[in-house]
Amino acid sequence: MPRDFFRGRHAGLLVPLFSIPSRTSWGIGEIADLPRLARWMADAGFSFVQLLPINEMAQGQNSPYSAMSAMAIDPIFIAPSDMPDVAALGGEALLDGDEQARLAQARQAPGVDYAAVRAVKDRVFRAAFEYFRTREWDVHGPRAHRLRIFMDRARWWLDDYALFRALHAREQGRAWQEWDPPLRDRRPDALARARQELAGEILFHSYLQWIASLQWKEACDEADIGIFGDFPFMVSGDSADVWSRQHDFRFDASVGAPPDAFSETGQDWGFPAYRWNIIAAGGFRWLAARARRSAELYDGYRVDHLVGFFRTYVRERDGQASFVPAIEEEQMLQGERVLDVLSATGARIIAEDLGVIPAFVRETLTRLEIPGYKVFRWERDWDAEGKPFKDPLAYPSSSVATSGTHDTETLAQWWDEAPVEERRAAAAIACMAPPGCEAETPFNEATRDAILQVLYASRSDLLIVPIHDIFGWRDRINTPALVSDKNWTWRLPWPVEDLARDAQATERAGFVRKLASTYGR
Repeated sequence: MPRDFFRGRHAGLLVPLFSIPSRTSWGIGEIADLPRLARWMADAGFSFVQLLPINEMAQGQNSPYSAMSAMAIDPIFIAPSDMPDVAALGGEALLDGDEQARLAQARQAPGVDYAAVRAVKDRVFRAAFEYFRTREWDVHGPRAHRLRIFMDRARWWLDDYALFRALHAREQGRAWQEWDPPLRDRRPDALARARQELAGEILFHSYLQWIASLQWKEACDEADIGIFGDFPFMVSGDSADVWSRQHDFRFDASVGAPPDAFSETGQDWGFPAYRWNIIAAGGFRWLAARARRSAELYDGYRVDHLVGFFRTYVRERDGQASFVPAIEEEQMLQGERVLDVLSATGARIIAEDLGVIPAFVRETLTRLEIPGYKVFRWERDWDAEGKPFKDPLAYPSSSVATSGTHDTETLAQWWDEAPVEERRAAAAIACMAPPGCEAETPFNEATRDAILQVLYASRSDLLIVPIHDIFGWRDRINTPALVSDKNWTWRLPWPVEDLARDAQATERAGFVRKLASTYGR
């Protein structure tokens, strides 16, 4: 961990890995792009970057919160230009004309073209693997030895994952629930036979995770900033984890969220519901394993949808919905046990406690000194006349101050769409000191910088600012409850290395660096 995130005041930047492609990356932000981002972040006074999940996404999905593995890094983030086996084959020269054209188009596209990037990378990865297998694996070369060491050390999660991916490919993407019963139900003889029949494909997926692990370690070592991850509440039902731990889940019900600030009707995420009684009886082993993996990858991580670990909103097939567990005392006990499991690894954790949150959840966070979120636009005295905004100087020190999340509209969009009474209430807190701003004026640089200043000045030990709000951009990362091919595709308007050269980016770095210095972050 480059800095001690258990003490003092820090400023972090929220940006997805997929959003920071460089000139050498293949149409999406890659692991090797993290140090390039970190150089600008250091100039801007940021201590850490907050990423979205990097777990392997379900086939056909763009959402990092719908993953087919809670453990594996998505190979889409591997940098082909940094792979020795790709270099040995000539780098991009191994692409045929159609692939080169598709890659060029993906690089120039306004957003991430996941289908194009996956198609080109998969072909290259398989060519690289075949080269590795003939030149290293089959002759017991030194790199083959290092892969074997990795496979042995990661066996606790890699074995099930690689077998699942191999079977998934053989079944042409069919969900595991549709597989032949012996494999669906994980009969030992069927699994053993599949491991023999699919040994090459299993090795391929293990090879990709090894490459991802090597690139991840190198990038984190070079970045010299803290790397914070995201601990999703769930993974896809068609995932290696659910297939290998079927007893922990209900498949006759799904999980979601009740009506809240994100959705007036609530959300149904389609994930199988936890069997909390069985999970608790088993010592929360899967959550402990996920926490161990997160601690391997990150200096700290955000616990997504924290309230769901206290009480899960379960939707039955007949349309009825209820919280599980149903009794508050049991909810409190369960949530505390989960937080104990997640904290046991020693990684710094923060808790996404947004939406409809019972008071006892935040009381638990306070008692355990786990920072929850303080989103400026929602921190108001809702029962007082005029619903005044709370002064960030009064936020608890054990909290995360922020202007928004990956699920909210940007600061600019919120300001311009808010009723004037709401803007006046915000201006009464944010616009009293220079640079000042006007409630009746559309969002502009003065409003942007006034809100940033009041957040940097907040009493919260941790500050996380979405990169959009540093610049005042309007494009969103995600719109919850809306199915759109634009969700999760946003990326920087220029290659990430240009952050160090672009006049606007260098001005922004200087501005927030001064704020960090002034307010001790």
